[in-house]
Amino acid sequence: MQGTVATFDAQTRTGTLLLDDGAELSFPAAAFEASGLRLLRLGQRLTVSTSPDGAVTRVELPGIK
Repeated sequence: MQGTVATFDAQTRTGTLLLDDGAELSFPAAAFEASGLRLLRLGQRLTVSTSPDGAVTRVELPGIK
């Protein structure tokens, strides 16, 4: 699933994505840290990985593994 960064707090390393279907999805610091990224900017596209229970486990740039 993919979305666009709606909010990102560099201090807490948490944020919110606006998914392609219009829903908002928050991600925890652990999901950001799993990405290996150092910063996100508003409007940036991300791919979202989730656990079977729907929790966000990783956010990353599309096409980059």
